[in-house]
Amino acid sequence: MQTPTFEESAKAYLSDTQLRRNIGHATHTIRDKRQTVVDEMPDWEVLREAGSSLKNRIMRHLDEYLLQLEASVRQAGGHVHWAREAEEANRIIVDLVKEQQVEEVVKVKSITTDEIKLNGALAEVGVRALETDLAELIVQLAGDEPSHILVPAIHKNRAEIRELFRKKLNRGELSDRPEDLAEAARLYLRKKFLSAKVGISGANFAVADTGTVAVVESEGNGRMCTTLPDTLITVMGIEKLIPTWRDFEVFMQLLPRSSTAERMNPYNSFWTGVTEGDGPQEFHLVLLDNGRTNVLADEIGRQTLNCIRCSACLNVCPVYERTGGHAYHSVYPGPIGAILTPQLRGLEDEGAASLAYASTLCGACYEVCPVKINIPDVLVHLRGKIVDRKKREGGFKAKSDPEYIGMKLMARAFKSRSRYERAQKMARVGQKFFVKDGTISNLPGELSGWTAMRDLKPIPNQTFREWWGDRDE
Repeated sequence: MQTPTFEESAKAYLSDTQLRRNIGHATHTIRDKRQTVVDEMPDWEVLREAGSSLKNRIMRHLDEYLLQLEASVRQAGGHVHWAREAEEANRIIVDLVKEQQVEEVVKVKSITTDEIKLNGALAEVGVRALETDLAELIVQLAGDEPSHILVPAIHKNRAEIRELFRKKLNRGELSDRPEDLAEAARLYLRKKFLSAKVGISGANFAVADTGTVAVVESEGNGRMCTTLPDTLITVMGIEKLIPTWRDFEVFMQLLPRSSTAERMNPYNSFWTGVTEGDGPQEFHLVLLDNGRTNVLADEIGRQTLNCIRCSACLNVCPVYERTGGHAYHSVYPGPIGAILTPQLRGLEDEGAASLAYASTLCGACYEVCPVKINIPDVLVHLRGKIVDRKKREGGFKAKSDPEYIGMKLMARAFKSRSRYERAQKMARVGQKFFVKDGTISNLPGELSGWTAMRDLKPIPNQTFREWWGDRDE
């Protein structure tokens, strides 16, 4: 199904001033706290390099590590299922849930299950999937969609959440203090945890040589979901691997500081298969591809799979801060979503492909990424593939497409120093018609889209080369 393009969606969200205030306040708060805890680490750049090297090695040998993980999980008493795409994953999970004859399941770390739309698949067979992450619960109760990888309800403020809880949780008098809102959710969820027979989780990491699966979180709901139910089903993208237990030394320092700005996650849950009389007595691990092997085949795009879902890139992105996550029409918004979604869905999906242009290429996302994913590099790579595809399919018509004509002229000018310098002089003359009060605020035609949101500085009367030449004289 084709989704709207980012350009179409962003216009509506840009006009929502309350949304922009909510997201701007939240992202600024998170990134300021993150910077404080990162600055405490004298070896932060060394850790980033170690994380990047480990993930790159995993991607080079992913087939071997996956087979090792499968053997380790089965040896520990768990079951492993392979899913090529969302439909197959949903079918596997629905069948497992139906075997337990339950009407409700509890969930934690839901982004991968959101990717495959598992809640809808369970609803079709009469099973309600209850989100237990506080932000995911807020989104679910509101009938909304997540807008952030780490804080899915970042687009809502405390007053909006209070009104939602009053209506949906039957909480008459309720203040908007965070502790009161959390208590309301806790009282609602605790009964669900104690009666749940099936838990469904995502995974932050899985250790290939031991079969251990890890969920790290800040609320304690993950601990409840992964220990109390009789049956636990974990849905994990095939890229969420680390080779050995010792590798946690790197990622358990990178992830909490980059995501929640904490030195250590309050709740770190690890489980290996099943243990008689302790925790779930039936464990199923569903390994999800859903386009990931296609990403792996692209030497430049492959680094996208290194992502550990910290969301640091969202919190520094000037585009995300102004549009919010819903404009991306993906469970993976922001800079990482702009490179992951087009590769998972395919560039033939125009809505997904448009995300490659949802960036200023400022590089802030690359600077904060804990595993050094060069997001701007991948964005440019994807844009090149989109242009090549349009050329092959006749999407560009040289005689009528302004963008195509403009890019051809720019390419011609940039290939020659003399042509480039002549173009500078022509622009210097032509800009006189548009300069007002020292800025350019209204360019004509296709260029008006740029000046509609920002002013441009005029081209200076003297270029650097001209200045340097005069200096020698």
